[in-house]
Amino acid sequence: MNVTQLSEDDRAAVNELRGAVMRLSRRLRSQRVDESLSPTEMAVLATLARCGSATPGELARKEHVQPPSMTRIVAMLEAKGLVRREPHPDDRRQVVVSRTDAAAAILEESRIRWNAWLAQLAEGLDDDELAVLRQAAPVLDKLAHL
Repeated sequence: MNVTQLSEDDRAAVNELRGAVMRLSRRLRSQRVDESLSPTEMAVLATLARCGSATPGELARKEHVQPPSMTRIVAMLEAKGLVRREPHPDDRRQVVVSRTDAAAAILEESRIRWNAWLAQLAEGLDDDELAVLRQAAPVLDKLAHL
């Protein structure tokens, strides 16, 4: 389905959702724990946390970037001590990328800060809005992973 097939109300809702997600994302990024990490680097660390170790090619597919870009990102993260590369167990031409304990600590501290910030914002919502938010969260997560 493309946007022209949606009703006018649905197109307006999609547009409103896009704007809201972008604004919230920008504000959330401003709450970063480590300013030296780019949003892309944080996303790669989060993917490794969520999915486990992966090859650079697998990471590139999951993050929707070109493999040469992911190779550079992995090299930068390795230089910062946040990932390690190890030989692939089955293919000597490949490497497997894993996050380090330092990366896990940054991600945990980030989650704590982001959750606290979002919880503070949520205090301004009424009970009906909180109920909608609870229902919307899984839908937004599904959209993020399609």
